[in-house]
Amino acid sequence: MTLLIKNALTYLDKTFKKSDVLIKDGKIHSLGISVSCDTADRIIDAQDKYFLIPGFVDVHTHLREPGFSYKETIKTGTLAGAKAGYNVLCSMPNLNPPPDCAENLKVQTDIIDRDAVIDVLPFGTITKGRKGNGEIIDFKSISDSVVGFSDDGTGVQTEELMRQAMTECKKLGKIISAHCEVNDLLKGGYIHDGEYAKQHNHKGICSQSEWEQIERDCRLAKETGCKYHVCHISTKESVDIIRKAKADGVNVTCETGPHYLTMCDADLQEDGRFKMNPPLRAKEDMQALVQGVLDGTVDVIATDHAPHSKDEKSRGLAKSAMGVVGLETAFAVLNTKLVKTGVITLEKLVELMSVRPREIFGIEGGEIKEGAPANLALIDVDKEWTVDPDNFVTMGRATPFENWKLQGENLLTILRGEVVYEGI
Repeated sequence: MTLLIKNALTYLDKTFKKSDVLIKDGKIHSLGISVSCDTADRIIDAQDKYFLIPGFVDVHTHLREPGFSYKETIKTGTLAGAKAGYNVLCSMPNLNPPPDCAENLKVQTDIIDRDAVIDVLPFGTITKGRKGNGEIIDFKSISDSVVGFSDDGTGVQTEELMRQAMTECKKLGKIISAHCEVNDLLKGGYIHDGEYAKQHNHKGICSQSEWEQIERDCRLAKETGCKYHVCHISTKESVDIIRKAKADGVNVTCETGPHYLTMCDADLQEDGRFKMNPPLRAKEDMQALVQGVLDGTVDVIATDHAPHSKDEKSRGLAKSAMGVVGLETAFAVLNTKLVKTGVITLEKLVELMSVRPREIFGIEGGEIKEGAPANLALIDVDKEWTVDPDNFVTMGRATPFENWKLQGENLLTILRGEVVYEGI
């Protein structure tokens, strides 16, 4: 398909410039103010108001298949991602069977090959069975088939296991994407150990359960030279530890989620749609995360999209499953709460959601230039809408952003020159 996009505010050299973009043979063929093509199969006019960007990449998505297809499938999850402007979803290994060997990984990749409408890059586990203890996996056996290694949902509990894992991943040139959580410090908690928990008699999760393992892992990453990425950070201490580790030359990057940047435990309600792991922390944690975005400590915003069934999320804060959906709200929440309010620029948001994820995880794209793959999204930054989970494409419905009035909507998703979603 030959596609010509006219009059787009195009992300070029880290800023937005008006440009036409001609897409041919899956790549960006030419750019300029007045590009013409008599043989174009289709011409789309961006009307000098829509923004053409590298498509988003989510480095932390739960697609639930194999093993939990009643929550989500690779088909529904990737359709939701395509609608939201994502080119790539990196799928977490909380699966049955867990992708801890070639045989188990193939169960997942066969479904991806059959059903995915955008690219899905799976993570392999760090430990056998994704247990966070016991034995590390044979990393080399699946290294070429995964984007990295993670025990997401479980922290690696011993220093020696993580050292072994980092040593092996360093040899292979692969990244470890770590869920950091000290089991011994959880003590049955399920929301942040803060004012809301105290006032409403809930069991809290202390911040130390997160940052203590990050502190350990940053030390091990310096020792081993492993490329180390921290999942969904939520505490002010985590930001500070990672900031100092970067200054010390440690090869560490990190992500946080839209909900941690825009909500805190003061926003909690007695509803399972506010329950996720890590939990919404205190206001000062939220503010520290925003500062981490501003100063470059936080590299990526990932969704931690984690769908569950209606029943699993209808049991209140204490008994609902951990996890909320996030693909279809991520850009609009961040555009509304951070860009439209002047906290960050749209260019910075594109860096956080499109460019840096690709750089860190070695994923193609990230630049709009001649010869580059045409992996793109066309965004209306002013479109107003209200979050109604009944309109989601994902099978999950639990979102803390329900009924929020937002600005920003994806109109078109292009993957290697093919239109995989259209909402124009």
